[in-house]
Amino acid sequence: MKPQYVGLVGDVGGTHARFALVDAEGRIRNPRTFQAGQYASLADVMAEYIETTAGKRRPPRAVIAVAGPVVGGEIEFTNLDWRVSEGDLLAHFEFEAVELINDFAAQALACPLLEDGDLRRIGPDVGRGAYDCPVVVLGAGTGFGVAALVRSERGDTPLATEGGHAAFAPNDEIELEVWRRLHAKYGRVSVERLLSGVGLYDLYCALAAIEGREPALPDQQAVMTQGLAGDPLAEATLDRFSGILGATAGDLALTYGARGGVYVSGGIAPRMADRLSVGPFRARFEDKGRLSDYVRAIPTCLVTHPYPAIVGAARELEQMERL
Repeated sequence: MKPQYVGLVGDVGGTHARFALVDAEGRIRNPRTFQAGQYASLADVMAEYIETTAGKRRPPRAVIAVAGPVVGGEIEFTNLDWRVSEGDLLAHFEFEAVELINDFAAQALACPLLEDGDLRRIGPDVGRGAYDCPVVVLGAGTGFGVAALVRSERGDTPLATEGGHAAFAPNDEIELEVWRRLHAKYGRVSVERLLSGVGLYDLYCALAAIEGREPALPDQQAVMTQGLAGDPLAEATLDRFSGILGATAGDLALTYGARGGVYVSGGIAPRMADRLSVGPFRARFEDKGRLSDYVRAIPTCLVTHPYPAIVGAARELEQMERL
């Protein structure tokens, strides 16, 4: 007997658009990934997924996690030339209900549901975190996303943020010189200017310039590959990236009082999982002066689940059905 689908869930970023169906038992089925840039609109890629996967058994509801701020049920993607509203999707697909949710807010919803096999601890084992305390999730990919989860006996509430666009704070003379070079290139230097795919390459080029060298590698993919293979400058770039990521994660832990844990996701961190575990990430996370003891008790984990925003969107779909 073919499953009855109760909803469509999606995770749409600047590079990939991922979709899945949710059956009547709440199980996630038929996940597929598309290249977002190959489609003119969100509706086009959603239509292809529905036509080729659900067919006539079209789901009545949808929750789509999107990369950017959702304001009044509308999204203008930060790193993609699309604009869409919940009303547009309702009319186009004749859904009974549809909700757009920030992609990292969706990941925050997913974090408490992830099993140990979906996570890799970064740093010492300090437990899973205080159950009734906030959680933070952050991650570098096409951009840099940040969200929090407020937990209480009445349920969990995600807080979508644009924390990736907060200002970058240099920690030493090298990072101060990196900041100067990026400021000359871009003006204001946000965290995302370094903690993203493009940011990784900008960081590599800045470190090369500081050493008086021309960058030998052509792009961020090469920096990642060669850094993991032992190229000295690329390896130093990955270590610097890891340290900045740890410092930023620690700042966010302080900002949100995230004693429930800090989760690192995104497309870049899983590729350098071993380096995050042994590199400067955790030391920079804990290096918070008078509040070092406070953050030292906060667990940090790398999310290894392939579709955390899909899991969170499915959780939001379940809550939508209860209303």
